[in-house]
Amino acid sequence: MRFETSIHGGRFNNKRIEFKRCNPGFISTYWTMFTVFWIMAVASMLLWQCTIDDEFLFHRSVPFRPLPRTRPVAFNLTDFGGVGDGVTLNTVAFANAIYAISKWRARGGGQLNVPPGRWLTAPFNLTSHMTLFLDQDAVILGIQDEKYWPLMPPLPSYGYGREHAGPRYGSLIHGQNLIDVVITGNNGTINGQGQTWWKKFRQKLLNHTRGPLVQIMWSRDILISNITLRDSPFWTLHPYDCKNVTIQSVTILAPIHDAPNTDGIDPDSCEDMVIEDCYISVGDDGIAIKSGWDQYGIAYGQPSRNIRIRNIVVQSMVSAGISIGSEMSGGVSGITIENVVVWNSRRGVRIKTAPGRGGYVKDITYRNLTLEVVRVGIVVKTDYNEHPDEGYDPKAVPQLKDISFTSIHGQGVRVPVRMHGSEDIPVPVHLNGHGCSSFNLQVAEFGGGGAVKKMDVGKVGWIDWQSVLKVSSNHRLS
Repeated sequence: MRFETSIHGGRFNNKRIEFKRCNPGFISTYWTMFTVFWIMAVASMLLWQCTIDDEFLFHRSVPFRPLPRTRPVAFNLTDFGGVGDGVTLNTVAFANAIYAISKWRARGGGQLNVPPGRWLTAPFNLTSHMTLFLDQDAVILGIQDEKYWPLMPPLPSYGYGREHAGPRYGSLIHGQNLIDVVITGNNGTINGQGQTWWKKFRQKLLNHTRGPLVQIMWSRDILISNITLRDSPFWTLHPYDCKNVTIQSVTILAPIHDAPNTDGIDPDSCEDMVIEDCYISVGDDGIAIKSGWDQYGIAYGQPSRNIRIRNIVVQSMVSAGISIGSEMSGGVSGITIENVVVWNSRRGVRIKTAPGRGGYVKDITYRNLTLEVVRVGIVVKTDYNEHPDEGYDPKAVPQLKDISFTSIHGQGVRVPVRMHGSEDIPVPVHLNGHGCSSFNLQVAEFGGGGAVKKMDVGKVGWIDWQSVLKVSSNHRLS
């Protein structure tokens, strides 16, 4: 606390001398207390120096903030020869560190700390009961030469690679049949350096489907938090047939143009999952819930269910902020999407499917969505005719039911609702819970956006027109 005292002439000096003369005991006590505090301070410093790492005593650099330890044992990547210069390949260092952690599975697992630096690596595999911790300014870089990326069998629910028949490239960070895995940090970054992959894809120079940035398969008890994922070659974060997954406070980035298929988060045949407090700006769907492709997904038979998505800000100029499908042949149900902002995007939320998909989309709740400068707010498309091969059954039609939209707010939205139905896949729509319960829209407000043509509001028949037109009552229909 700071005090200021006015001094007038020499009177202050006279008073100070008189104070000293009248209070010799106080001055003696003052110097005694000062000496005691000085001794205590020196002793505390000596004790502190005795307890810190020996590196500090030799004036070596150490992190300013100690890394939290979430496991019984913690290793640093540099303990295994890692070099964070952005040039040295660290694949062996990662593999050896994770192998050391695997020896601790029965005792609670281990933590691998990635310190500040640029850590170039080829793909590597995680292990159970592991924490991968990326410190601030730590960047894991995926090597751009595809010859370092291993080939894997196609996903069983997709039948063959998503872009090419046959094997697919694995992910940069991969895990299968795992339990209790954490990927977290002080907002460190995993960078797939996807620019080379995107260019080769556009030039048709790749013979296999590109790999995701992070893919966890057939696993449970997964936490991914407090990191940045960017520039994936393909889908960014792909949990496949996993249970009990939490994705929290993650930033996902890719160019909004010319970064093909860089979906942010793709829960695929997953159960009991939370995605919250994330920022996503990518070159395809921000989030896309999937469950297999046509006859292969039907045969695999593993739905995506009980998923909550909340407190998300997302941008997608190519596709949609949040999508369901189009690969949803195993079924999608029990989904809640709430407190989401979609801004500067092509579409807000979208359900996409087609004859041949089979499966179902049901028990879906959209609540409290804000759409800012979005071309089309709500989209349902039932003719997304992209198939793995000619073996699909066109009579396998999906079921859409029990889907509700509540408190949808839009500003600068050109087309509030666009729905494509068909005789085989009808899209009955009603407002405020009246009539059929398949689609209930309780839209709070759509402002701005200019004129909307009737054909934009509902492209195909099999739509309850009166209900759909009410949604766009703030627009001038032409």
